[in-house]
Amino acid sequence: MNKEIYITDYNCVTPLGFDVEANWNALLEGKSGVALHKIIDNHEAFFVSKIDSEKLEEEFNKHFNTHNFTRLEKMFLLSLKPLVDRHSISEETAFILSTTKGNISLLKNESTLPEGVFLSSLAQKIADFFGFKNKPIVVSNACVSGVMAIAVAKNIIQAGKYTDAFVVAGDEISEFVISGFNSFQAIGSEPCKPYDKNRNGINLGEATAVVFITSALYQNEKFKFKVLGDSAINDANHISGPSRTGDGLFASVQNAMKEAKVSAEQIDFISAHGTATLYNDEMEAIAFNRMNLQNVPLNSMKGYYGHCLGASGLLESIISMESALKNTLIPSKNFEELGVSLDLNIIKENKSAEIKYILKTASGFGGCNAAIVLEKA
Repeated sequence: MNKEIYITDYNCVTPLGFDVEANWNALLEGKSGVALHKIIDNHEAFFVSKIDSEKLEEEFNKHFNTHNFTRLEKMFLLSLKPLVDRHSISEETAFILSTTKGNISLLKNESTLPEGVFLSSLAQKIADFFGFKNKPIVVSNACVSGVMAIAVAKNIIQAGKYTDAFVVAGDEISEFVISGFNSFQAIGSEPCKPYDKNRNGINLGEATAVVFITSALYQNEKFKFKVLGDSAINDANHISGPSRTGDGLFASVQNAMKEAKVSAEQIDFISAHGTATLYNDEMEAIAFNRMNLQNVPLNSMKGYYGHCLGASGLLESIISMESALKNTLIPSKNFEELGVSLDLNIIKENKSAEIKYILKTASGFGGCNAAIVLEKA
């Protein structure tokens, strides 16, 4: 019988705050990090969710005396420190880093590859700083990376390789990422509106997020969420476009719920991917209807945080768990009128609710889809 796996602690660093409490309070007030920022020289500003670099530097200097880190690495260190302070690192502790692009900004104006641009080097640098004893595991599978990193931690602990794991995820706004999405004509000309009739594309964002996952529970745990089921399926549809019938997401959700032994009627809340692009939102609506989940309260966090790539799945999982702890559903920001072909129960305002079972989903380039089921224990 598989051992039970729990998330017992978490933290995040985002444009809305440098800890979970600050983020939660901002969300309750309906605040968004999305604003116009000049990212590329000789190009108009983009709507993105970007951390104020001066505030980031100020916060970093409160906790660290070293400056030999990139901006993204500082974000990682800030999010990780509180959890490392609260939980011991042993020979049986895994360190998992989720990111899509890592230190991609180091490539700008460089004729040779800097060491720090390799994801393995980035992970090792962070691991060495905090004294992790095992070789880091890197999860880099487009925009499902954050959700998959939770699944990887669950499965390697259940396999007996580790007792616990620190899972950290992060990406930052860069010219490379902005220009890439812009070439797909996927970036919205206004704050994004997931699932809305008048949506016109994504806003990109940046954040770091971290969870502590363990099979060993202690009396002093403030909370615990059981990771009941997980699945990742590739629909092999297109390099950037999802299956129009939602096959990959449908199969991922189906598998995760089957492992969790949870029915559609038991799911209390869905934290969806919701990028505000035409094909993604439509595909999700189809997949959720195929699973009879169309009546479950659902939101997308992209209107608050933008799309944080490798951090999005982990950050949104944290906000979902905070929602369950606070018994409060957060609305899907900027949503007004349904713009997909099938019904979805989009949350429109702060609402009290008992949340026990959470479904978190993510989808990404290359046809990847992932889902996890969490239970408030």
